[in-house]
Amino acid sequence: MKKILFSAVVLFNLAAFAQDNGASTAFKKRVLENKEVDFLLSYYKQDGVHSAVAGGTGSEKLTDIASNIIVALPLNDDDVLTFDVGISAYTSASSSNINPFNSSTEGNTTNSGASGSSNPGATSSPYGTPWQASSGASASDQLTSVTANYSHSSDNRNFIWNADVSFSNEYDYTSVGFGGGITKLFNQKNTEISIKANAYLDQWRPIYPTELSEYGKYGINFQNQGYLKGVAILDQNGNATTDYLPTAFKSYDKTNRNSYSASISFSQILTRKIQMSVFMDILQQEGLLGTPYQRVYFADKANYYIGQSQYIPVYNSEQNVGVYQLADDNENLPSSRFKIPIGARVNFYINEYVVAKTYYRYYQDNWGIQAHTASLEVPIKLSAKFTISPLYRYYTQTASDYFAHFDTHLSTEKYYTSDYDLSKFNSQQYGFGLTYTDIFAKAKIFILGLKTIDLRLNHYERNDGLSSNIATVGFKFEIE
Repeated sequence: MKKILFSAVVLFNLAAFAQDNGASTAFKKRVLENKEVDFLLSYYKQDGVHSAVAGGTGSEKLTDIASNIIVALPLNDDDVLTFDVGISAYTSASSSNINPFNSSTEGNTTNSGASGSSNPGATSSPYGTPWQASSGASASDQLTSVTANYSHSSDNRNFIWNADVSFSNEYDYTSVGFGGGITKLFNQKNTEISIKANAYLDQWRPIYPTELSEYGKYGINFQNQGYLKGVAILDQNGNATTDYLPTAFKSYDKTNRNSYSASISFSQILTRKIQMSVFMDILQQEGLLGTPYQRVYFADKANYYIGQSQYIPVYNSEQNVGVYQLADDNENLPSSRFKIPIGARVNFYINEYVVAKTYYRYYQDNWGIQAHTASLEVPIKLSAKFTISPLYRYYTQTASDYFAHFDTHLSTEKYYTSDYDLSKFNSQQYGFGLTYTDIFAKAKIFILGLKTIDLRLNHYERNDGLSSNIATVGFKFEIE
């Protein structure tokens, strides 16, 4: 599944030739003196009121715990091999409602849907709600990822090339990636140009909302077979009906998603106190770009439900603890997307204690989204070993051409989604970092010398009701 995915970047320190006390023979310093190991851990928690799985309404509660181990191995003076292994585990109220219905027994028919929330008024029929998590298999998942990167630096350290391969896997999604890049330094290393390219070849194993999956299996007779056999389907007035028929739904023929990117960046030291860089990326995606389990409801189609009829009038509020609206279709998006982000960074050295890091990015794609991002981070050196880094970030975007709110799309449209990540919104992020640094790694844990500890806390909020908090901690060690 498409989740929040957390990653870490390993920084390679480059050094130039030096003379040994005036001797005529030059020597070169190793790119990486010793083996380095990074341990990273993060905790993420969010909530909101626009679940994409429920077609733009309902709880977006999600928690994710992610960890990474990054090992950098100097192979010789010039070459470094880096491995990054990550594991992420999440629980989600939103994705749990791919199947929102509780287990029940209707006569001799057993329905094995996911367990709904505790509800003393529940009947023997299945029920659910977009406002609370079910306990089905989709309520949680794990992501594992592995990346290997090889980097080579020239003797004068003015040219670097690298290549990488990656693999990640979730219950319904697998990704294989590869890429590489080159970096050239000029002007006594005051100027730098980098070019990178990557490709990711991904494969979905589609999971559909329960009601659509059953229709896909059995066709127009799906209410008399499988999961929905003997289950009462209600109309807007709470009366039992057999009229529900999601004919717009079709299973995907192709389930691949390929992503290609190329980027170029230019960095320049302008003065003793100002350094700037500009960058541009070009990204192309092809294949299944929609998310199979995200529902869509059409305004020109009647509404149908499973559950307890008394909650239909309060469906879009947390008072609804016992009824779930059946989808008209899952989201349908174009099979191609082209993206261009362009941005710049400018760092100002204010004095030996304070640096101001500014960032701006403009984004545009052919789905109609335009976005602006601006951020300011101010690292403040408290002592030789401790630095604090307040951060503020602002983001705003326009809506995609294919987005509409809950139950407002029309069945005549070719493409449609109610995923609020593609809506018009703005967001703010407030952050704080604390870094401990000891380049000599005097503190020892067995054979590991501690070089840095980095702790970061961030709060994020969107004007559509989504908010989140993330805490990350990282440890960098060297092995002599």
